[in-house]
Amino acid sequence: MYYWFAATILITANVACVAANMLMLPGNWIMVGTLCLFLLTAGTTTGPDWTTLVVVVVLAVVGEIVEMFTGSAKAAKKGASRRALLLSLALSMVGSVAGAFVIPVPVIGTAIGAIAGAAVGAFVGAWMGEAWKGTEPTLRTEIGTAAMSGRMIGMLAKLSIGAAIFVFQLISLF
Repeated sequence: MYYWFAATILITANVACVAANMLMLPGNWIMVGTLCLFLLTAGTTTGPDWTTLVVVVVLAVVGEIVEMFTGSAKAAKKGASRRALLLSLALSMVGSVAGAFVIPVPVIGTAIGAIAGAAVGAFVGAWMGEAWKGTEPTLRTEIGTAAMSGRMIGMLAKLSIGAAIFVFQLISLF
């Protein structure tokens, strides 16, 4: 009975973690932590084991690597400076959090606002970084657009990996 109570808590927490990924919070890593707590407290020989935890850690690492490289690779291909890449990353985080509060529709509005805020922040950060450097306006816009699309691809990839972590953990419970 305790196993299924703990499993229900794990599943509920992991659903929140997948949603947290949309807000650019470390949802995949929190899922790693919740699984670790589950393994330490459930004390059962059925369900997920430490091998499951290793697989989940590997998936979380892959998610971070994919997000990091896709987020900046497109802008870097267009010739973005480090300053533009760093500002793009920083403002996409700020934009994601701010965007979550802009659209007042519960859950869906928060997710849409967070994603849109991250996109706008990535664009503005890259554009400002290149403006600071003195890059021509046309190239600034191209770099900003590349940073924005790269950020969206990276977020989607990380969210997909977060969903895979969720499904893997869910299946391992049975």
